[in-house]
Amino acid sequence: VQLQASGGGLVQAGGSLRLSCAASGTELPLLVMGWYRQAPGNLRELVASITSDGFTHYLDSAKGRFTISRDNGKNTVYLQMNSLRSEDTAVYSCYAHDLTTEYFGQGTLVTVSS
Repeated sequence: VQLQASGGGLVQAGGSLRLSCAASGTELPLLVMGWYRQAPGNLRELVASITSDGFTHYLDSAKGRFTISRDNGKNTVYLQMNSLRSEDTAVYSCYAHDLTTEYFGQGTLVTVSS
C-alpha cells in the first residue's frame, strides 16, 4: 500500500488548509486512516484518525478546529484544518493500517505564520 499526501503549504494564522491522502495498492477499505504531525524538536503526535465505519479521534488541541473525513470508495482521507495557529506548524504525515500492517506516507509541510 502506498500513501500519497497533498495539500500542505503556507497559511496565515486563522486561515485554513485541507490535506488529502490517497491510498493505492489495495482495493479494500483500510481499517484506520489518519494523520500524524511532527514539529522540529517535538515528538510525533497523532492529530486525527478515522475508522472505516466513520469513528473519529482527535488530538485535544485539534478538537473543534480540525475535521477528518474519508471516502472509502477512493481509500482517501482528508483533514480540514481551520483556525490554524502557529503551533500547528509541522510536517503532517498520512498513515493507515489494515489487519496486519501499518503504512506511512511522505510528509507534507504545513507552515502557519503569525
